[in-house]
Amino acid sequence: MTELAPAVRRVLDWPVDHVAAAVVAADGTVLADAGDTGREFPLASVTKLLSAYAVLVAVEEGALGWDDPAGPEGSTVRHLIAHTSGLAFDTDRVQAAPGERRIYSNTGFAVLSDAVADATGIGFADYLHQAVCEPLGLTRTRLEGTAGAGAVSTADDLARFAAELQAPALLDPRTVAEATTVAYPGLDGLLPGYGRQKPNDWGLGMEIRDGKSPHWTGLRSSPRTFGHFGQSGTFLWVDPEARAAAVVLTDRDFGQWAIDAWTPWTDGVLDALAP
Repeated sequence: MTELAPAVRRVLDWPVDHVAAAVVAADGTVLADAGDTGREFPLASVTKLLSAYAVLVAVEEGALGWDDPAGPEGSTVRHLIAHTSGLAFDTDRVQAAPGERRIYSNTGFAVLSDAVADATGIGFADYLHQAVCEPLGLTRTRLEGTAGAGAVSTADDLARFAAELQAPALLDPRTVAEATTVAYPGLDGLLPGYGRQKPNDWGLGMEIRDGKSPHWTGLRSSPRTFGHFGQSGTFLWVDPEARAAAVVLTDRDFGQWAIDAWTPWTDGVLDALAP
């Protein structure tokens, strides 16, 4: 454990203007951090983790059901959150029948957020604030745009969220376990930035590492690792085998620099966490 702090601080050498990072134990303890963890960053698609959590709350509350129709004909809430509704990446075009392909879709999350708003009578940004941010103490997290990519947050706030993902208090742990289990197993698809994955496993809003290669997590990350990365140079992963989670936020758009930096950094953190 003595090597963890320098492993985390390696983010300070990345070719970005600003960066913040935190590694969080399964009990919620922040084991090490680096950079300005109170600085606000656009999350891009890491937003989907927060939005998915709001959907999970809505389902637990009974406002929504997983089998409720939503999106294209034959699609359900479960299809939308698992990227199997058939909707295209960023348009309303339907590219496949529900459940046939894993098509990563920002549009799907927009439709999903509308379904939550319609079911609860509360605008999705407000629902996310009331259902997730307020109870978890995410005081500097807010949805400024779409449910798929429009949140702003800090490493401090996302460290609290990472603690919740590891030891759920807001949700029944069984709900989170279902969200982090592969939904619609065996479906192939494109993982943005990393190419076609066979299969491209996903849970309920949570991307699951499984055997994907290449991948944005570490070569040493366990197959059970789940989380998300964003095009704004951000990521959050939870590795149940390591009993830890990591949050990294930057202000440089995803590109080759991230592919080169993220995996070695994660492997260094996992090495430091190993007994």
